[in-house]
Amino acid sequence: MGNMFPAITTAQSGMGLYKAWIDATSDNVANVNTVRRTDQPAYQARRIVGQTANAPDGVTGAGARVAAVVFGDPDGRNVYEPDNPLADDQGLVRYPDINLSDEMTSLIIAQRAYQANVTAFERARDGYLRELEIGK
Repeated sequence: MGNMFPAITTAQSGMGLYKAWIDATSDNVANVNTVRRTDQPAYQARRIVGQTANAPDGVTGAGARVAAVVFGDPDGRNVYEPDNPLADDQGLVRYPDINLSDEMTSLIIAQRAYQANVTAFERARDGYLRELEIGK
């Protein structure tokens, strides 16, 4: 037996994808100033790659899913901070290669897409409830 509520399932999958995107972007923002020694890898930003999910019968259009997580450059960027307790002999420390304005833009996009999926979910749920009321 197939799924009786494909619109709800599709919206839920979109909410899951964009929740993962929001979580990854939030982690990136929280770690924008994470400093490490130069002999350690920098915090690596996470990027979520989404993909159309396939239905069990192989037909595309069954929502969305996280296809992969891509990590940023572990080399980050070296910054001259000789007073930092983590500085090496040349006075360098390592920061992640994260642009805060890009991350905030990404966060806004993900939040709006998540909300669009919530709206689609609510409308589909309301439509199915009305159908049940008509069938009484």
